[in-house]
Amino acid sequence: MSITEQYDTYPYPTRDPKDERKRLVQGSPSLPIEIDHYVFGGKRNWREPIRILVAGGGTGDALVQMAQILTSAKRPYEITYVDLSAAAREIAEARIAERNLKNVTFHTGSLLDAPEYGEFDYIDCCGVLHHLPDPDAGFSALSKAVSPQGGMGLMVYAPYGRSGVYPLQSAFGALSRGMTARDRLQLGRTSLRALPDNHPFKRNKTVVDHKSSDAEFYDLLLHSQDQPYTVGELTDALKRAGLRSTGFLPQAQYDLERVLPEAVSRPEGLSDIEAIDVAEKLRGTIKTHVVYAVPEKRALKPVDGTDLWSVPHLRSLDGMRLSGLVAKRGKVIVDFPTETVTIPIARETAPLVALIDGRTPLKVIRERAGLDEFLFGTLWKKIHDAFVPWDQLNYSKLYV
Repeated sequence: MSITEQYDTYPYPTRDPKDERKRLVQGSPSLPIEIDHYVFGGKRNWREPIRILVAGGGTGDALVQMAQILTSAKRPYEITYVDLSAAAREIAEARIAERNLKNVTFHTGSLLDAPEYGEFDYIDCCGVLHHLPDPDAGFSALSKAVSPQGGMGLMVYAPYGRSGVYPLQSAFGALSRGMTARDRLQLGRTSLRALPDNHPFKRNKTVVDHKSSDAEFYDLLLHSQDQPYTVGELTDALKRAGLRSTGFLPQAQYDLERVLPEAVSRPEGLSDIEAIDVAEKLRGTIKTHVVYAVPEKRALKPVDGTDLWSVPHLRSLDGMRLSGLVAKRGKVIVDFPTETVTIPIARETAPLVALIDGRTPLKVIRERAGLDEFLFGTLWKKIHDAFVPWDQLNYSKLYV
């Protein structure tokens, strides 16, 4: 069956527009403060309009997230949504209408036509490129649609954390040729129950998508087109499209030094991408790659926390609550989809953590703390180095 037929039958991900009354689905990529950090160096002037493309927007998670956050922040935006599935688009439109959000234009079509919609400051493409018959054509189309000073946020599937998935996709595909989507789903569910307990898929405790709904089961185990990417393969695909990554998230998961035993050191001559590629293999649980990318020729200085006019944002807890944990425990525990991480953080940084509110630049935080530049720089580096690699702190002028 065609990809369009699949998503018209089982719009993905499963969403009920009425749920917009009680919660906002948030995540990476395309959280505006994260976009600012990795695409604009934490320095974007959000009072200027931003033109956004949601390429392959599905039922609208990224679309709703960006439109709602920018609306709440009273920042001007224009969003273009494109997806092949009319059923998925209908749900996305209903979610936008439920929130009474504006400045969104909907199109039923292919992301391969992205350049026809003009040039965009930011492009979201989450969970789509790996489903194209020719993913390189998708990378190329998006690259042509992004402005020279813009960038994009992408998510593609990774192979090692999805162990057991691809043999089942192949087997279920062979067994269900000519079937309708609903008959294929029944075959898949019946066959999965019959698998031996030591099958790689049943031993993979990190893959649980199929348990939540029919759409999630179908997308995971019955998809007819699904090409996962290693870090190296994704980097090469970006390069072929004239793009380069500015961050695989969370960066700490890709840090080779964090997964090597004490007796083993990184070999000399191993490039940064090669090191990340090795780290992915050693970790073995990464199911998806979330990556931000910009045009290859664009100069963009990584955010390092030394610019005193940078504005820090905490990803989850507010500064006061997090400060209490830091002062009491000297560590923060964060849950990720595949692991729970303990982030050590020096207790003496707690007073500075308490001053992080997403609106105050580092210069003012330093002044309020009554610290000289040297001591402040020393303490802030500890905060930056602890939280940024785990994507728990971003720099953005969204609310300034």
